Amino acid sequence: MAFCSKCGNQITDGSKFCDKCGASVNGGDTKNTNNTAKNISDSVEDLGAKIAGFNNTSDYTSDYDKTDIDNNKAFAVLAYLGILILIPILAAPNSKFARFHSNQGLVFIISSIAVNIVVSILRIVSYAIADPLGKIFSVITGIVAILILVIGIIGIVNAAQGKAKELPLIGKIRILK
Repeated sequence: MAFCSKCGNQITDGSKFCDKCGASVNGGDTKNTNNTAKNISDSVEDLGAKIAGFNNTSDYTSDYDKTDIDNNKAFAVLAYLGILILIPILAAPNSKFARFHSNQGLVFIISSIAVNIVVSILRIVSYAIADPLGKIFSVITGIVAILILVIGIIGIVNAAQGKAKELPLIGKIRILK
């Protein structure tokens, strides 16, 4: 019986790769195709943990009345949908839950507009300076757009689930009292 030089695991005779770490027994190709799926799975789990950490924000749900939450979930969801933010502000002015999400939605919309303006200006300037730099900013713009979309979806999901959680990155900002 042989042992893996990388992790010390016992290797069965005739094996080309270590069953535990995927290292090559002969020192050639260092990737085991069976281990690739495990590595991808681990990467997806790591990404899931990072996203969960990204959404690990303050939760004020216990500060709100359950009846208020149940009656105003739909208004709270609308707060994240652009101009529809006016509906919870005008239709549910006495709901603390809808007001919380209206504030979060307003901060989200203002932040989205500000980020898009800054990114657009940087993109225009980068194209004027050098085309390769413009392509880099195009990639960055795409990543920023996805981040903004994810933050908006988090807000909608929180509202639909009846949670009063702050949005990641921008949730501590208060505009509406």
